[in-house]
Amino acid sequence: MLVRVLVIYVFLTVCAIAMHENTYAVFELREQLLTLTLNLWELFEQLEYAADPLRQRVYQDIAHVQSEIADTIAELMRLDSLEHPLSK
Repeated sequence: MLVRVLVIYVFLTVCAIAMHENTYAVFELREQLLTLTLNLWELFEQLEYAADPLRQRVYQDIAHVQSEIADTIAELMRLDSLEHPLSK
């Protein structure tokens, strides 16, 4: 029992020290990126059976998701550069 408690305390200490400042924000952005990627694949699947009037709407949705993906990646890169600044 004592060994388990000590292992848990060591584990919690290592996790508390290893956590970066923006860990939760990065987690949320990565989850958002995954969701956007899945949405993009679903839109590509819709192109297989979409009629001509609907295709333009699907193209617009694809462009919108692409811009959101680009914004999410840019934010992830910004948070990473804050956490790991370049050495001079």
